[in-house]
Amino acid sequence: MNRIKPAMGEQPIFTTRAHVFHIDPATKKNWIPASGQAVPVSFFFDSNRSTYRIISVEGTKAVINSTVTPNMVFTKTSQKFGQWADPRANTIYGLGFGSEADLAQFIEKFKEVKEATRIVSQKQQNGTLQSSPRDGSTGDLSGTPTKTLGPSSPAYIPSAPESPISGPKSPSSFPTMEAQLKYENEKLKIALAQSSANAKKWEVELQTLKNNNARLTAALHESTSNVDEWKKQLQAYKEECATLRSQLTNKCDGPESSSQASGVPPAAAAAPPPPAQWPEELRTRIGALESENELKEKEIASLRLQLDEMELDMTKATAAQDKLKAVEEESSSLQQQISRLEKELADARAPQQKAADMQQQLGRHLQDATALNEQITSVLKGT
Repeated sequence: MNRIKPAMGEQPIFTTRAHVFHIDPATKKNWIPASGQAVPVSFFFDSNRSTYRIISVEGTKAVINSTVTPNMVFTKTSQKFGQWADPRANTIYGLGFGSEADLAQFIEKFKEVKEATRIVSQKQQNGTLQSSPRDGSTGDLSGTPTKTLGPSSPAYIPSAPESPISGPKSPSSFPTMEAQLKYENEKLKIALAQSSANAKKWEVELQTLKNNNARLTAALHESTSNVDEWKKQLQAYKEECATLRSQLTNKCDGPESSSQASGVPPAAAAAPPPPAQWPEELRTRIGALESENELKEKEIASLRLQLDEMELDMTKATAAQDKLKAVEEESSSLQQQISRLEKELADARAPQQKAADMQQQLGRHLQDATALNEQITSVLKGT
């Protein structure tokens, strides 16, 4: 049995965080989440046995317990996902990282550990680890004595079995390259379908924004014309008000002007009469013009607000157009990837189809040979 907790002498040499997945033992194709969230994934080195293990624990549950062997291969399947097969555990482990940089660091550490394991394995096979005459210990990579490993040792590392991917089919076979290509193809098809659905939704939204933009543009032109017209009316009212004020001032200054014309100096400068003394018709006219002027100014302010809203809607429509263009480019890229994967899938199936044809041909030859053998037997019996 594999140990769950780090043993005495095992020390962590590298730790990262990732989501852990196991291959579905029933289908050998789909991934099953082994952790509910990103958990620590650590490389441990056992100085007593010169072995490396990858261990990850969530709570009290061990989600990864994999001893690294020289024949293990870590495969990067996407920007943030990678996997490796552990024949001793009869499973495939998958890790989903938070960033591409974390995946790159894990791959680099995996290569280092695999190389160190390969060197130790070669020394064990070539008998270069010298036994101590007293305790039978050997020297490891760092010069620290370690115990000799043998078939009876708990940490004995046998030669890696034939990879189930390239070997014959068995109950413990791992997914073939064809299954991997199918899996990637299905993922891309799902992503393309989602992208197409989003593109249709954004096209509807863009069309709605275009309609609103056209309606608001027409309203803007109409409002601009109304504003120009109201400005002209307001200017005319202002001029009329100024004219009325000037006439009122001239009426108030009339006696003074006549006295100056007759050569009699005025006793003091006569001030204009207060509004209470203005003619009732004039006060009414000025009040009406001021009220109308205030209303026009409020309408102008409201139209300016509408103009700002129209400009904001036009900005949204432009952003939606850019977003739709990006989605179309993404859909085109996904379609190209699907075509490439379908071609790779067809190339992967070609050797299998050829082998199947050869098997059928061999079966026909065997049938012919059997029939010939039966004919010969019947002839011999007849004679």
